[in-house]
Amino acid sequence: MSTTDKTSAEASNPSEDSAETAAGAQLSTAPAEDGGGPVGIGVIGWIRWFWRQLTSMRVALILLFLLSLGSIPGSLVPQNQVDAMKVAQWKKDHSFWVPLAEKLQLFDVYSSVWFSAIYLLLFISLIGCIVPRTWQFVGQLTGRPPGAPRRLDRLPAYATWRTEKSPDEVLAQAKTLLGGRRFRTEAGTGAVAAEKGYLREAGNLLFHIALIVMLVAFAWGQLFKSEGGKLVLRGKGFANTLTQYDDFKSGSMFTPEDLSPFSFTLDKFDATYEESGPQKGTARDFTAHVTFRDGVDGAPRKREIQVNKPLEVDGAKVYLLGHGYAPVISVTDPTGKVVYKDAVPMLPFDANLSSSGAVKVPDGYHDKDGKKEQLGFNAMFVPTFAGEGKGTMLSQFPDLKYPVLALSAYHGSLGVDSGLPQNVYQLNTSKMQEFKDADGQLFKKRLLPGEAMELPNGAGTVKFEGIERWATFTITRQPGSGLALAGAIFAIGGLAASLFIQRRRVWVRAVAGRDGVTVVEMAGLGRSESAKLPEELGRLAAALHEQAPTAPDQPVKETVEGERG
Repeated sequence: MSTTDKTSAEASNPSEDSAETAAGAQLSTAPAEDGGGPVGIGVIGWIRWFWRQLTSMRVALILLFLLSLGSIPGSLVPQNQVDAMKVAQWKKDHSFWVPLAEKLQLFDVYSSVWFSAIYLLLFISLIGCIVPRTWQFVGQLTGRPPGAPRRLDRLPAYATWRTEKSPDEVLAQAKTLLGGRRFRTEAGTGAVAAEKGYLREAGNLLFHIALIVMLVAFAWGQLFKSEGGKLVLRGKGFANTLTQYDDFKSGSMFTPEDLSPFSFTLDKFDATYEESGPQKGTARDFTAHVTFRDGVDGAPRKREIQVNKPLEVDGAKVYLLGHGYAPVISVTDPTGKVVYKDAVPMLPFDANLSSSGAVKVPDGYHDKDGKKEQLGFNAMFVPTFAGEGKGTMLSQFPDLKYPVLALSAYHGSLGVDSGLPQNVYQLNTSKMQEFKDADGQLFKKRLLPGEAMELPNGAGTVKFEGIERWATFTITRQPGSGLALAGAIFAIGGLAASLFIQRRRVWVRAVAGRDGVTVVEMAGLGRSESAKLPEELGRLAAALHEQAPTAPDQPVKETVEGERG
């Protein structure tokens, strides 16, 4: 069969273009773009026009882009809810930009008016776009494929031949064939209509619904989240209550009752490092061995917490964040009475765990004259000292190979009685006096474990008793994370379906010719023209041709036409 010149046919009868357009008009649930101005008159017309613009896909994409763009300042500028100290430092370093940043709410981006407005408009836009499309899609699912257009040869993919089979036999075989290929079929007068690819629109709707789920999860997580940190010494414990945290931040709708009731004790902390080679000192493994109790009266259970392997408890996760050393220090007064003995956590400042801190003795000490005083010591600790005359007080290895503690001594007032908060790792010496050595300099000394130093003028003794380990844990509760993950997975699945599945229709017409031989016509139409549609129609035509072969007195006449030239 020779190829039909469809271009000239279309030019000679332009009215039939509308028939082809109508045949494919319902292949998509996308709302028609409103290209005009406001619909109606007055306020109602403006409201309707604004609603159509807001719920259009174009505006939804613009709002999604603005939401992504608005998140950039939240990553570049410190946020009050995350770290108020970093915000204060940023203001100090960039004082010129502070007035503008505060007016734009750049220190509270995710709770700012402009970010919330974008967020809510996107939420409304997606809902307003999805609801009507969902009802329209449901209508398409419950409806039947439309009847065949009058001129099938004008469609993008087309095949025809003549057969000795009767029209009823051909249509019955076509209906069976298309049904076996998962087409939804509908028999009509002299033709069979079939439709396939509904998952494309289902995937499109699923993608948009998943976006709403992700927005809800994000809002839920921001409102009800909580995160806190706690430093725990070996042998000490932690209970999940607000008073136990060293630092804590939460969402605006969080309440203390949301904290999961659990506790744990740090039994042991193991750390291994590379002993030699170019990566000497590199950490290989950190493990915190804890005794965990779920609930107030929960039975004790042994657990291990590792980096990126948190302990999960009733929606909360306990992460191992860091570790360090805590020298055990005792202080005796001039009479020999022990007035202080505790493990003092030191804060690491390099990869080899060179650490600094402060020892504070606020109560119980009296000088040799019986006068009540407070003692303070600036401390520097290194787990592996290079040795006398071999460099500064910096550690050469993060493990305990040659631990040394350096102390410098002060007496007077620590300032802790003023009620103002202090940094536990720093010593405020503004109201303190230095202990002096024989040369009139600040009294300081390096100590090995078990060694002690005598304070000048019989003021007492400080002893380096031993070394404990500590670990820091972050306890987080992000209630919307599971919902956000599910939304992301469904969004990817929906997007894949909308991109790779094609909605298409196939019609088969069989009528008896003037000579009594049945003329078979097959045509296909997709939402968008694609090379796959003619290929699929060709396979269907070949399968139907096997059951209804070309009449023997006629040459084989079959063609499958691709996209219009």
